[in-house]
Amino acid sequence: MIAATTTNLAWIILAVVLVGWVLYGLFNIRSSRRELGSEIELAANRKPYYDDEILEGKKIERTQLLGLAFLAIITVSLPLYWVLEPGRQEGAERGFDKRFASWGSKLFASTADGGFNCAGCHGGMKATGGNAPFAITDVKTNEVKSVTWKAPALNNVYHRFSEAEVRFILEYGRPFSPMSPWGLVGGGPMNEQQIDNLIAYMRTIQVPRENCDNPNDDARTCLGGTMPASSQKEIQAEAVRLVKSGAYKTVGEALFNLDLGGGAYSCARCHTKGWSYGDPQVTGGGAFGPNLTGGSSVRQFPNQDDMIAFIKGGSEYGKKYGEQGQGGGRMPGFGGIYSDEQIKSIVEYVRSL
Repeated sequence: MIAATTTNLAWIILAVVLVGWVLYGLFNIRSSRRELGSEIELAANRKPYYDDEILEGKKIERTQLLGLAFLAIITVSLPLYWVLEPGRQEGAERGFDKRFASWGSKLFASTADGGFNCAGCHGGMKATGGNAPFAITDVKTNEVKSVTWKAPALNNVYHRFSEAEVRFILEYGRPFSPMSPWGLVGGGPMNEQQIDNLIAYMRTIQVPRENCDNPNDDARTCLGGTMPASSQKEIQAEAVRLVKSGAYKTVGEALFNLDLGGGAYSCARCHTKGWSYGDPQVTGGGAFGPNLTGGSSVRQFPNQDDMIAFIKGGSEYGKKYGEQGQGGGRMPGFGGIYSDEQIKSIVEYVRSL
C-alpha cells in the first residue's frame, strides 16, 4: 500500500516537473519571438542589462528565496524518501513475486496450453492430485507393463517440504517414478530462473494454513502451523469411514494408507511397494522409503516420542535421526497436515507392524 502511494507521488512529481519545463520553454519561445528584428537597432549582447541596484536587490532576493524553497523541499523529501524506502522495496519484491508466479503458471500449464504439463499429471492448475501414465518393469520377469500412477497434490507441498526440498525434487525428480528431473543440473530442460518461477507459482496455490503469522513460513517449523480445521476434519472423517467400512482396523492404519489428493497424505505411498499405481504389496514393506515391518521402526526409535517428532518435522539432509538414521531430505514433515493425535495414531500403527 505504502509502496503504491510512493510510486503514485513520484509519477505526480515527474508530471509536474515535465509540465513546468514545457511551460518554461513556451514562454521563452514567445519572448524570443517578440525580440525578432531588435538586433537591427542594437545587438542583443549590447543591450543594457539590470543595473546594480536591481541585481543586488529584488533579483538576488528572488533567487535566494527560490534556493531556500528548494532547500526546504530537499530537507523534507529526503527523510520522507528514507521512511518510505522499506515499503517501496517490499512492494518491489511483491511485484517480482507476482511476475514470477505469473511466468511459473505458464510453465506449470498442460502441454496443450504451452506448458511443461505439470498440471496434466497433478490435477490441473490448482494441483489437487491426479494421475500420470507410467511404465514399470518387473525385476523378476523383466515384463514391462503400463500403469496409472497417482500423482500427489501440490497445493499442500509446502506443508510437507521446505522450499529447498521442493527445489531439489523439481531439479532432480523422483527416480523410479513419473516425476522426471526438470532442472538443468538434474538433466532436465528448465534453467534456474524457470525453477524459481515454478516455486513462486506453487506458493500461490497452497491451501491456507492456520496458526502461522506469515503465510510464507515453513509449516513444519512455525509453531502450531497446521492445515485448516475443515481439511483436518475431512481427513479424519475419511479415516473413520474407512474403519467403519471394514477396510482398516484402526484410524492409524487408515491414515497410513489414506488415498486423498493423489496420495499426498499417505505414508503407504513411499513405504508400500506398488501403492502408487494400485497394486499394493506388503504394507509398510518398503519402496521409496525404508521397510517399516518386523519392528524396524521400534529399533530405530526406541522412544515413541522421538518417532512422533521425526514424523512431524521430516528428515533434514545429513542430519542424524533415531538410532542409526541419516536424513536425505526426502521424508516430508506431516506436522503441518496431521494433528498431534492423528500422528500419534499413525506411529502406534507403524510400531505394531
